[in-house]
Amino acid sequence: MTRASPWWARDVYADRKPFLKGRAAIAAATRRFFAAEGFAEVETAALQLSGGNETHLSAFATELIGSGGERSRLYLHTSPEFSCKKLLAAGEERIFTLARVFRNRERSALHHPEFTMLEWYRADAPTLRLMEDCAGLLASAARAAGATDFAWMGRVCDPFEEPQIISVCDAFATHASIDLEPLLGDRDGLARAAARDGIRVVEDDGWSDLFSKIMSEKIEPMLGRERPTILTDYPVSEAALARANADDPRFADRFELYVCGVELANGFAELTDAAEQRRRFEAQMQEKRRIYGETYPIDEDFLAALAEMPTACGVALGFDRLVMLATGAERIEQVLWTPVAERGTAL
Repeated sequence: MTRASPWWARDVYADRKPFLKGRAAIAAATRRFFAAEGFAEVETAALQLSGGNETHLSAFATELIGSGGERSRLYLHTSPEFSCKKLLAAGEERIFTLARVFRNRERSALHHPEFTMLEWYRADAPTLRLMEDCAGLLASAARAAGATDFAWMGRVCDPFEEPQIISVCDAFATHASIDLEPLLGDRDGLARAAARDGIRVVEDDGWSDLFSKIMSEKIEPMLGRERPTILTDYPVSEAALARANADDPRFADRFELYVCGVELANGFAELTDAAEQRRRFEAQMQEKRRIYGETYPIDEDFLAALAEMPTACGVALGFDRLVMLATGAERIEQVLWTPVAERGTAL
């Protein structure tokens, strides 16, 4: 077997250099964008008490050794979210961060074990204001990269077009011919609908598993074509940290931004009810134990901060994916200065 050339080989690096120049230009433009909006750039610690409490997030664990030799478990953060919300509780009102984050079990053309998350928060602002931020960032990135359109896997999107806004239920009806609303919480009903649509259903698929399969196979590839798409009003079960909709608590004030069929950003009105947040975390960890045989601790300090946190909305955007779309890269490694090794040393 012929070994692939390392990323630092001069010919490989030369092929990647235009993408990396684009990355640098987009990062600078992003900082200018937020500076013009009066945001403070913050830096969050990578080492956290919890690896996160969402079912399918897999963290890297490590060990902290104190000066007296005492040992305790810490995790590399899967998102800067907990830290950013603590900063909101401390009194910050507009913050953003370009954070290095770490997720295990994730590697593909669009996933990497270590990547950059652009995350920002506005206190006392509606989700619509953050949707406007998303549209502005797309245009800013395109101008910085000198791009007239974004492209990936043969799909093309105009980053200067006003995004289409569509609800999850409408997307299910349009792209999967499924009336989702009466099937909320009905696992067997959703399973039958998925099977009719040609989706493979297995016995241990839960409602959320089926929802994710339909999303990934039938809906996501159709979003963000020609112009960006913002998908809104997610079922509350699919929004672990989002506030429930005041008019219909079956749904959450959560949205996602799609470009060229790629999920680019996830935003929502932040849940500040610590008791409800604990209940959701515990439910997510119960499901994680069922699927993966493990759980992560709940960060009690984070729950305490929620009681002091103002009403706010936040967005997490995959910065590397944004660079890929703006520069025409096909794989995430092309836009990373130093990609993570494919394998570690044997255990």
